Amino acid sequence: MTLHRTGAYPATAGVPARPRVPARPGAPRRELLGVATATPVVRDLRERGGRGPRVLAFGRGDVVVISGLPGSGKSTLIRRTAEGGGIDSQDARDRWARWMPRRLPYAVYRPLVRLAHYAGLWRALHSGASVVVHDCGTQSWVRRWLAREARRRGRALHLLLLDVTPDVARAGQRERGRGVSGYAFARHRRAVGRLIRDAERGRLPAGCASAVLLDREGASALSRIAFTEAP
Repeated sequence: MTLHRTGAYPATAGVPARPRVPARPGAPRRELLGVATATPVVRDLRERGGRGPRVLAFGRGDVVVISGLPGSGKSTLIRRTAEGGGIDSQDARDRWARWMPRRLPYAVYRPLVRLAHYAGLWRALHSGASVVVHDCGTQSWVRRWLAREARRRGRALHLLLLDVTPDVARAGQRERGRGVSGYAFARHRRAVGRLIRDAERGRLPAGCASAVLLDREGASALSRIAFTEAP
């Protein structure tokens, strides 16, 4: 792994210390995460007041999964930073909502939305393209499937975990005018909380090469998720 940025990363519980590497003058702070290794890599970029890397770079053909609570900013982050726009289940939901009668509850056609989302994701994976994908965090089988597909192509799966408080996530839901039920939100809190706690301890889902932990400030400072050939 090669790290390009200014300053040094302090050690965090369960996360290895980060070495100091000089950056080129005027270059954007950038972190390059390589392909799968025997030991998964965890980078904790929280509580840095937005002073983390501006660019996260992964190997070309890799798969990056962005997880977090509803309202944490996953869709916003994908639209702003992902090359090619990424694959967001919200896009599929919005498309179907435009086609359906306005009074028809989303729950009625939700299976079709999910089918369309996963069909598009399957096509992207089998094209060999690099993929940034939205993940609600509650469907562990999706991460297993993505890890298997990445391995099949000789590439790696990475997690980008948005760690925000429930209050911040609820505020994000109000801003976008679309909330989730208390029951669904509780399920997301348990699932995402488990992912974050495991990452803090260096335990990642099977087949996952790395994880990056970001708070709201770090996510706002991130300008690009890029894919590059290994140096």
